[in-house]
Amino acid sequence: MFSWLARMVSACLRPVRRYARMNKDDFDKSSTEDTLLWYKDLEKHSCGEFSFAVVQANKVIEDHSQVETGSDAIFVGVYDGHGGPEASRFISDHLFHHLMRIARENGTISEDILRGAVSATEDGFLTLVRRTYGIKPLMAAIGSCCLVGVIWKGTLYVANLGDSRAVIGCLGGSNKIVAEQLTREHNANKEEVRLELRSLHPEDSQIVVMKQGTWRIKGIIQVSRSIGDAYLKRPEFSLDPSFPRFHLPEPIRRPVLTAEPSVCSRVLQPNDKFLIFASDGLWEHLTNQQAVEIVHKNPRHGIARRLVKAALSEAAGKREMRYKDLQKLEKGIRRYFHDDITVVVVFIDHELLAKNITVPQLSIRGFIDTVEPSNFKALQGLM
Repeated sequence: MFSWLARMVSACLRPVRRYARMNKDDFDKSSTEDTLLWYKDLEKHSCGEFSFAVVQANKVIEDHSQVETGSDAIFVGVYDGHGGPEASRFISDHLFHHLMRIARENGTISEDILRGAVSATEDGFLTLVRRTYGIKPLMAAIGSCCLVGVIWKGTLYVANLGDSRAVIGCLGGSNKIVAEQLTREHNANKEEVRLELRSLHPEDSQIVVMKQGTWRIKGIIQVSRSIGDAYLKRPEFSLDPSFPRFHLPEPIRRPVLTAEPSVCSRVLQPNDKFLIFASDGLWEHLTNQQAVEIVHKNPRHGIARRLVKAALSEAAGKREMRYKDLQKLEKGIRRYFHDDITVVVVFIDHELLAKNITVPQLSIRGFIDTVEPSNFKALQGLM
């Protein structure tokens, strides 16, 4: 189906092939907006500003995301679902609340508290799968990557499951911006991940398999860590041959995937200028350095949207199309050209870190056009 669809679309757009790349001014001069692109161009947080954008490719969007702002903190979550939107939506509904509950109980935020919030979210989703498995067995095959960042009192905490990515832009010599990747990607296409899986499962010669040019765990999935994907974690959720895409010839004896996040923390330094949190749909088309240079060289207003459009321009160019022609494709069809993409850019204004700046306490969900009061209010004493 893919090759047929690609030929059909390519034939329709053949006359415009020589305009493959969007030029530098397209972002500012475009008179028609992408109907599948949602954005908040610039909002304030306690130590700076942030920009937020999401573009849909799937028939039903599988990227869910949120930004929560408080008096001393900002929380960013990017949840890239697979198999359906249920897991990423569940994380968006529950992880932040778990973080706030555990932080309130302990009177602080730390790497361990981030781990605890992720673990509680995983437990909650597997409970949901167990409740619904009898009537909807494919819930066991739904999962999500999970990237979380928190800035609290000048320290950044990051937790990651899967292949979304957090990158920090640091100012180096001669006023040049340098990209530093903060997260480790749990994807079978990474040699270190394949080595890790083989060492954990020495008895299983099929733990990682090359399939259609891509390394996959059990020949099915690329990411080695996730929320959900219960059928690869618990034998009780194995799927029978009526679901060939997810059926395993032999039941698993122990978990193949894990929900243990990679976690790091960093005291922010004056040269740390901004953070980019994004699902892998962005990084498929832009390198870390390309992304930080776009942020560094352009106005803050609309910068997340600019990054999304740069990625979409690259995606279109790979098919010898123009970005504006890609815009004409409907959701579902768009997935053959690019993935759902979520981008949050968080600017760090160091002069504000030591001040008690009053900013709106907001809760913003990506692709949902509502802004609500943030639940950071529940932590007034801590924050």
